[in-house]
Amino acid sequence: MAITTAQRVKDLAREAGFDLAGIARVEPGLDWAIYKEWIDGGRAGEMRYLTDHRADIRLDPRRILPSARSIVCVGKRYNGPLPYSTDFDSTERGWISRYAWGDDYHLLIRQGLAQVAAKLQNKANCRICVDTAPLLERSYARMAGLGWIGKNTCLIHEGKGSWFFLGEMLTSLELEPDTPPPDRCGTCTRCIDACPTQAIIPTPGGRYTLDSRLCISYFTIELRGSIPEENRSGIGQHVFGCDICQDVCPWNRRAPTDCDAEYRPREFAPPLERLAALTEQEFRAMYRDTPVSRARYRGFLRNVAVAMGNSRLARFRPALEKLAAGGDEVVAEHARWALGRLISGNE
Repeated sequence: MAITTAQRVKDLAREAGFDLAGIARVEPGLDWAIYKEWIDGGRAGEMRYLTDHRADIRLDPRRILPSARSIVCVGKRYNGPLPYSTDFDSTERGWISRYAWGDDYHLLIRQGLAQVAAKLQNKANCRICVDTAPLLERSYARMAGLGWIGKNTCLIHEGKGSWFFLGEMLTSLELEPDTPPPDRCGTCTRCIDACPTQAIIPTPGGRYTLDSRLCISYFTIELRGSIPEENRSGIGQHVFGCDICQDVCPWNRRAPTDCDAEYRPREFAPPLERLAALTEQEFRAMYRDTPVSRARYRGFLRNVAVAMGNSRLARFRPALEKLAAGGDEVVAEHARWALGRLISGNE
């Protein structure tokens, strides 16, 4: 039987369409102290799936696959040629995070890794993980040589930037690990300076971390209730997620601007008026099989109301009045706040 080498596995990953591929050794406790400090500081907000009984599973990948010896880490580019949010100035449209423009990446990345696993059949036990598994994926991607973890907490590849979906395959194969690259953020603080809600904060250890409780992506995706009023103006035109800390990163200014058709936008920056008028059935149909569905209908309308308020455009008054009169109090409260921000007669 032919010996399966690390290079062979990485070649299989690239044949399956991945742009980055590397191998990390299973290391119990890798970056666990950093993660524990983050959750103990309350920085996960209301994302209980990060802090409940599943948190301790992240201490050791062998709690996911007991026979695991290596982790195959892959990256799939989703960047495209359309403008960054920092180059976009339309107050009539809603900004949706670049990663959510196309199809849901979870299924697509899993399918690619399943192709790799199928070619290793009878040679190894494998377990595929794509974002939802309790695994410190950026830590292992760094150890696999895919990039370093930047001050904005994104994984950054020196030549290709940070616009990557990550996936992992735990395997019982003993594979030669790759070497983590050096941190090349240096003294740059562009992501920190550009964050409207100041969500990237220093830690006592001299690192930087993300406080989810201040993050636009957290407010517009994960938070189920009311967005703190003091943070609403900083959300700007974002109706799902935020890309600002990646948009201003110098490493992304030289990143490739091509991606598979599945990740291209179904509609780039849709008009806020149309989004505000969506019924729940229309919302589900419009964003079926995309990451946007995670915000749920109620959260999405709440976000649209905030974006309308931040636009200050009087033309949004009828739409906001309709939302304010609706049956959902969370949406109605945000619509009332938005109405108070409109400039009379401003078109």
